[in-house]
Amino acid sequence: MIELNITGHEVEKLEDPFGLLSGDRYEFFLELEVDEEDELYSEKGVGLKCIFVHDESGDKITSYHLFERGTEKVLDFELEEDEEGLVLSYCINIVENE
Repeated sequence: MIELNITGHEVEKLEDPFGLLSGDRYEFFLELEVDEEDELYSEKGVGLKCIFVHDESGDKITSYHLFERGTEKVLDFELEEDEEGLVLSYCINIVENE
């Protein structure tokens, strides 16, 4: 991906009904703005779904996938290391400011 620009999000705190997992888990749906020249570009828009974990061992993204908005079709792309860092920082900022 050429440039990752997060334009919006939805977030939901995931419940652990049995108390088996440490910390808190959140499901994020991020809206991304992608340049028309990027191979990831879609006229319908691109989103990123990720699971963010906030616990005593640190904050991390445990899984993610990119998808085409509207169709929810999973796109076979991975984020670059700096883009993963941007997503992690974004998630941390949202959770800390709730």
